[in-house]
Amino acid sequence: MKKARYKEIFIFIAGSTPQVITETIYALAMQKPPVHPNEIYIITTCRGREIAENTLIKKDILNQLCDEYNFPQILLKDNSFIIPSGCAGNRLDDIRDKDENEAMGDLITSFIREKTVDPAARLHCSIAGGRKTMSFYMGAAMQLFGRPWDKLYHVLVTPEFESNPEFFYKPKKQKIIKCHDKKLNTDNARIILAELPFIRLRDKLSIDGAGFKELVAEGQKEIDTVLVQPQLTVKLSQCAVQIGRKTIKLTPQHLVIYTAYLKSKLYRCKHPERQYCKDCTDCFPSLLEITTKASVEEMAKDMMLISPSKAEDFMHKYREGAGQDVIRQAISKIKKMITEELNNEALASCYAITTAFRIYNNTRHGIRAEKGKIRIE
Repeated sequence: MKKARYKEIFIFIAGSTPQVITETIYALAMQKPPVHPNEIYIITTCRGREIAENTLIKKDILNQLCDEYNFPQILLKDNSFIIPSGCAGNRLDDIRDKDENEAMGDLITSFIREKTVDPAARLHCSIAGGRKTMSFYMGAAMQLFGRPWDKLYHVLVTPEFESNPEFFYKPKKQKIIKCHDKKLNTDNARIILAELPFIRLRDKLSIDGAGFKELVAEGQKEIDTVLVQPQLTVKLSQCAVQIGRKTIKLTPQHLVIYTAYLKSKLYRCKHPERQYCKDCTDCFPSLLEITTKASVEEMAKDMMLISPSKAEDFMHKYREGAGQDVIRQAISKIKKMITEELNNEALASCYAITTAFRIYNNTRHGIRAEKGKIRIE
């Protein structure tokens, strides 16, 4: 027997219409090749669970579907129902306010995150049931954590049969069911499973948040970092800094001081395993560190690329190290120049030399731009 490629996990959003569960199971089984669940989970409320159990289990609808089409048996167990808890710790009967809505969002994202850990599992997630916010959370969770092989669906049913309490799947033999004053022939029913494409951000963002809001905030920051921060290139031979398409001319002394702070970020990172710097300022040197003789000698090497004669003057002037006032004045003038040229305070705050924190005689400064956006030529 050929070994299954994936463990197939079906995950449903469900509310008062459990028909979407059997309709999706039916539609996936009708695919070529057919897909049958190894595990099934229903994200719902206490009320939604009660409705699902009354119809799918007590009325034996699920077993009827499997028996009629000779599908592998599907068992709904206690852990098949995923229900969020409210602030008081009680399971939710419905989603009626902001806190309950957030609890459902947190549950859906954490559950999808958990189920995508196993590389041998493939998720088939349906957004057809439940409240619209639940469908939104499911789609967003799949964007954050879905792998290339995971699937997102919406099941479409002929309008006359949609949400009909007597219609759960298309039977092999035709049946006549009632819809208000009309009689419907199940042969006229169509069940279409629409696979929904979505942007997969997994492995492209570094996010650790626990709740949905926190995950979205972190994800947005990651995207902003990648898309909003332009490349920063120091061109020593041209005595200039290029930020995106904007070229900013600095004096040779200001440029080597600016480059010294950039090199601290590039070569003295305390957390090289981190993909992004974010708000980390651990690489920011203190004024005491940046003004030492050794630091000035490093600046002089860069000055040699700009002008050898100026490098000699620079080393002679600061042969015992630079004064802190010199660095402070340079920081202020560089910031003013970058802010004026970029004409964007938010962007300038990433590229100017800024303060991490102030301690008497040991203030730390640095550049907040992502190290991956920095190049020195």
